[in-house]
Amino acid sequence: MSEIDPTDHALATIASILEHPEPVLVVREAETIRQTETIRETEIVVAGEEPSIEEHHALEEHPMIDEQPLVPEHIDADGYSKVGPGPMVAIRLKWTVHRGDDGQFYVHETIGEQSAPVVSGPMTSEAAVRFVDEREDESHRRFEELRSEIAGRSSLADYERKGEA
Repeated sequence: MSEIDPTDHALATIASILEHPEPVLVVREAETIRQTETIRETEIVVAGEEPSIEEHHALEEHPMIDEQPLVPEHIDADGYSKVGPGPMVAIRLKWTVHRGDDGQFYVHETIGEQSAPVVSGPMTSEAAVRFVDEREDESHRRFEELRSEIAGRSSLADYERKGEA
């Protein structure tokens, strides 16, 4: 009598699963907003099945649309803050927008937690947020350049140490 190869058994199991896959349930949610109320409908459907004619007609009446604003949401500039990259908190840059008594906005730039801020401004709220974003982007770019340079030097030092130079 010959022994059954475990691989054959595994392949047979996989083949039977592929021939008769278990149904996968999908949850569809639809939200209808009327003048005074919001109606949320939840439907559980087997994946791969087409909706019936009645369901298809209902879907055409209330199509589901992912709503995204055309204009980005307005960010409240007062308190808007970003932190630069870096391995140590003591040398990490931070930019925070503050509203002054005059209604204008000022950006406080600090290095570490205990430094006195360098204040830039006055400016509008949009200009202050843009200023913070640009400074943060620039700091990330410079940090990556520095990290690449350090990595390049260390690989060159390894190369020289091995006597391959």
